Amino acid sequence: MSGFWSLYVWPTAIIVAEVIAIVVPLLLAIAYFTYAERKVLAYSQLRKGPNVVGPMGLFQPIADGLKLLMKETVIPSGANRIVFVAAPMVTFTLALAAWAVIPFGAGIVISNINAGILYLFAISSLSVYGIIMAGWASNSRYAFLGALRSAAQMVSYEVSIGFVLVTVLLCAGSLNLSDIVMAQSHVWFVIPLLPMAVVFFISGLAETNRAPFDLPEGESELVAG
Repeated sequence: MSGFWSLYVWPTAIIVAEVIAIVVPLLLAIAYFTYAERKVLAYSQLRKGPNVVGPMGLFQPIADGLKLLMKETVIPSGANRIVFVAAPMVTFTLALAAWAVIPFGAGIVISNINAGILYLFAISSLSVYGIIMAGWASNSRYAFLGALRSAAQMVSYEVSIGFVLVTVLLCAGSLNLSDIVMAQSHVWFVIPLLPMAVVFFISGLAETNRAPFDLPEGESELVAG
């Protein structure tokens, strides 16, 4: 019995604790980065942005998250129910799974694998399937065309991101993310690879559908007015 606890229960409990320690601060950070982005966009558009829920609207991300979790899930009558429900789960799971190989400090990483960059490549490639599944499952031509446009944008900019990461791998001489971080102890790679850093930043905006690469999310704006 003691062997069962030492071999299975405690390692599993440690992994679960590590996942919670990463996922909870990560989700909070994403929520408040979104709040900050909304404030900046509101300022540039002469609006106030979130300012009702909590002081200066600071509780707005929490309210949005609770609304997302509690609101009714509407499934179109002609949709493939299994794929329709599974698509956001696949995308969300893959987005969080990528953080398993990202180091937060010396030796502070869930899985310190030697092919960490390849793992990230695989995860980012698989996330495209979640987008296509979501568009196809709704049984709507418009949603499917929007999913194809978004998937095409993601795939195309993954190519440029891949080429940029290859230059980093050549400088570090390793696929391990911890080794890549330690290789920058004397000089950050962003300094000698500044043009590549600019390409990576632009490609990252396009990969995550942020402005000005957010047209796949703005179907109504394309046909309105």
